Amino acid sequence: MTVLLFLIPVALLLGGLGIWCFVWAVNSAQFEDLDTAARRILFDDADAKLREGTER
Repeated sequence: MTVLLFLIPVALLLGGLGIWCFVWAVNSAQFEDLDTAARRILFDDADAKLREGTER
């Protein structure tokens, strides 16, 4: 039963840390553009170099 005196504060601390990390991510615009990263895998690296003009 005394282990609860340790586990409850640890659980509250971890939960609060998770909520703080989520709020930080939302405020720093981490969730603004979700589609670009998902579509980036579809493009070939050679095509990206050609678009940037770095292909030799």
